[in-house]
Amino acid sequence: MIVAFSVTPIGVGEDVGEIVAEAVRVVRASGLPNRTDAMFTTIEGGTWDEVLAVVRDAVAAVEARAPRVSVVIKGDARAGEGRLETKVATVERHLAGGPS
Repeated sequence: MIVAFSVTPIGVGEDVGEIVAEAVRVVRASGLPNRTDAMFTTIEGGTWDEVLAVVRDAVAAVEARAPRVSVVIKGDARAGEGRLETKVATVERHLAGGPS
């Protein structure tokens, strides 16, 4: 199970990085494989419940500092581990002209 999500604190001004960092701290403390980029944090876990519990806790960390929070979630429900890395590696291989 891979879930990409973003949280946006609303009503706290334009500079939200410090508050968003609270959500990322929760994700990193979970111990699940994860990565954060400019738009989303992606988490890999064994089940919906496992991954969505981390998302819920990350949103709660932002809610503690903002009067309103916008949340976007995208999921990929497929068995297997290590897909957070292998999915990207497959695309990179194709970009490098490797075999299909």
